[in-house]
Parts: sequence; structure tokens; C-alpha cells
Amino acid sequence: MARQIGLRDIHIAILKTDDATGAAYDPPIKLERAISAKLSPKSNSDNIYSDDAVEDIITAFEGVDVEIEVNQLSLTSRAKLQGAKVVKGVLIENKDDMPPTLALGFKSKKNNGKYRYVWLLKGKFELATDEYDTEAEKPKAQSAKLKGKFYSRDFDGNYRFICDEDAEGVDATIISSWLTAVPEEPIQIT
Repeated sequence: MARQIGLRDIHIAILKTDDATGAAYDPPIKLERAISAKLSPKSNSDNIYSDDAVEDIITAFEGVDVEIEVNQLSLTSRAKLQGAKVVKGVLIENKDDMPPTLALGFKSKKNNGKYRYVWLLKGKFELATDEYDTEAEKPKAQSAKLKGKFYSRDFDGNYRFICDEDAEGVDATIISSWLTAVPEEPIQIT
């Protein structure tokens, strides 16, 4: 089995609607160059006891904590992630800014040359953290780190799609359009 060895092409897509009739997204927008991504699914569990032993374990999905790092974060990308605005080249952040609900997609190269494709379907990012250092003898480049929380859609309960390019039976049209639009759930043909 091939291992993940890369990360590239981080995209976001604003979630326009998510209700009983469906989910709709704006076209994806590529963020800056990817450095790292950490996805940590969270769940709550509770043991149910009877006859002095565990009878069952009830588990409920809580969400996915996301940490991504990119080489930089342009003012335009930062405004989109935080619900702020850019006017005449100036990022204007306001206490009443509301981060949009969005999807997060990317691809990860495997050591066999094929890719794993991922979309988290609904979530929000926190305000970006800024770090600045004085210039010294040895330059220290800064990168942008973002944290977010992602959760299941109201429409269908889905929270993530993962597709391996080299998986048996994978539809090549799904792969070719992965980062041009948030994919819909494939229909199983029996």
C-alpha cells in the first residue's frame, strides 16, 4: 500500500446552501502554496454498563479539527477565510466579521506517483495568527497557520470525501474535476 508523501493545491469553496434539498458551493478558489495539513476527527463515546460489564459503547461524531499551513496568506485569501474585506489593497478586519462556512479540498501525492484527493464539506476557520520576527544574521521565513473546525452537512450528514486515484473502480471523471468543483456523492450502480 502506497504512503502519503506530499501535499498540494489547497482549495476552499464557500458553501452557499445546505438544507434538506441539497448542498451548493461557489467554485473552488486555490489558496497559497501548501506546507502541511492535519485533520483530527473527534467523537464522543459513552460506555453502557449492565451485569457488571460493558454492554455497548455509544459513539457520536463531533467534528474534525483542522490545522493547515501555507507559505503565506494573501490579503484576499485572508479576507475570504475570515469574512473581512480588502479595499484599495488594504485588508479591513472588523469585530463584526463573520467567517463564511466553506469546504476545504486538496490532494496528497503518494509514493507510487498517484494522488489521494480530499474534501472536507462544511466548516469555518478561526482568525489567522500572525507571527513576525526581526531580521537577523540568518533569515527566518514565516508561514501562515490556520485552524478550523469542520462538521457534517445538514443535507446528508456527510462531512468528508476521500478518493484514491489508484483505487479499484474509481471513476476518472471524479478525479479530473476534483478541484474544479466540490464533488457530489457518487451514485452506486448495482
